[in-house]
Amino acid sequence: MNKPISIILPTYRESNYLNICLESIVKGQVNINQIIVIVDGFYQENKEVLDRWKDKIDTVNLEENVGFCRAVNIGVANAKHDLILIVNDDNVFPSKFDSRLLADYKEGMVLSVNQIEPFQSIYPQFYIKDLGRNSKTFDLSNFCEEENMISMTYGRQKGGVDNTGSLLPILLNKYDFLKVGGFDIEYPRTGSVADYDILLKLTMCGHQMMRTYNVHLYHFVTGTSNTPEAVLKRQQDEQQGWAYSQYKWGARIINDPYTNKKYLAS
Repeated sequence: MNKPISIILPTYRESNYLNICLESIVKGQVNINQIIVIVDGFYQENKEVLDRWKDKIDTVNLEENVGFCRAVNIGVANAKHDLILIVNDDNVFPSKFDSRLLADYKEGMVLSVNQIEPFQSIYPQFYIKDLGRNSKTFDLSNFCEEENMISMTYGRQKGGVDNTGSLLPILLNKYDFLKVGGFDIEYPRTGSVADYDILLKLTMCGHQMMRTYNVHLYHFVTGTSNTPEAVLKRQQDEQQGWAYSQYKWGARIINDPYTNKKYLAS
């Protein structure tokens, strides 16, 4: 399969991470993909970066902060290709990422892309290696070399693709996303519960929740603001998210980090 995809990239107030993310996409892509940057408030803080890449991206300016769920839904509505890749602005893309992902994708699949992170994670599938903890000191060329080696060796070790998907970033069909209603915008603006919710819906609809180790995105993890106020807000949103999911489903959504299965507590 060799076809362009629509990359859904919501961004908030992380212009330095957004810049390296966009640079890696533009330099790494084989096809001419649609890169949709959804600016979820604070446009002026991102303007310099957006202007730098304006000929390569489609920009959607939401003018105010509406949150990740609504931003992604709006981005998907602007997607012109059947396949969409939902990512974060603190991800970095390797060389030929699109053709490599398409080699593993099959219809009906939700394909999670494995990540390289600098810190230990609750997810045992991730490859842990510190290739940079901030965008200013990050070496894109070095990452591409390291990622190629990791994907060849670790990918071979893990069998290339397995069924421990169900975790963002994900590649899937736009219409599969729309059939389950996209992200539920009733969830708070930040927090992981909304991710669990849509992945649970996709699981319930019978999609294959797969993971590829043949391609790795780098994830800084530290891209999110860690001021006391921001940390407190995320904690509050997470609590509200769990409360809303309990109200919505009548049961707690279970996320097993070892298998990444999403199911409702009995």
